[in-house]
Amino acid sequence: MASVNCIRMQGLVDYATMLERQQAARGAVASGDMPSTLFFLEHPSTITLGRNALSDHVLCDSDGLAAAGVRLLATDRGGDVTYHGPGQLVAYPVLDLNQWTPSVDWYLRSLEETVIRVLDHYGLKGERIPEYTGVWVNGAKVAAVGIAIKQWISWHGFALNVNPIMEHWKLIVPCGIQNRPVTSLANLLPETPPMEEVIDQCIEAFQAVFACDITETMVENAD
Repeated sequence: MASVNCIRMQGLVDYATMLERQQAARGAVASGDMPSTLFFLEHPSTITLGRNALSDHVLCDSDGLAAAGVRLLATDRGGDVTYHGPGQLVAYPVLDLNQWTPSVDWYLRSLEETVIRVLDHYGLKGERIPEYTGVWVNGAKVAAVGIAIKQWISWHGFALNVNPIMEHWKLIVPCGIQNRPVTSLANLLPETPPMEEVIDQCIEAFQAVFACDITETMVENAD
């Protein structure tokens, strides 16, 4: 059975700083100097452009983004435009997929299944839409999935909307998908669960889906 090190990062973690950390972790996992690792964190308000992003899917100019307190950054994951911010739980699994199944489709579906199991814990039915990645509830997207894989080492991952600033999604066409709403656990549940509880549920679901042992070895403060 594969082993995964889990790191919960406290505070808001700068997106660019975390991207560098993921890339360093990917190299360390590939070389065998570091075990497969699962990061959980929140970012400050940031719009990211994936490798396939269209610039017109950002609906606000630089002055408007600055006024909203939102940064705009290019990144190396797949997909289009997405948003990260406080109240959204981001999971970045840096995994050696050779320990599981070296398949992009299997990995995407496994990340979606992890989120679906978390939603099930809260009495919500998570759904897939065949032509898209991510997880939906009643036709509204509650979790985005965007990954990168090189030599079967993964980075990036999924973002589950717990209680984010929903107004910020009006600044973009989320994941390039027109006319489909975005939702959150706060909107779907009578009471918003604490972020640490949602992380606990994500760890339990990830462990079951990926059939792995998870060890939490450290809790870090963001810089």
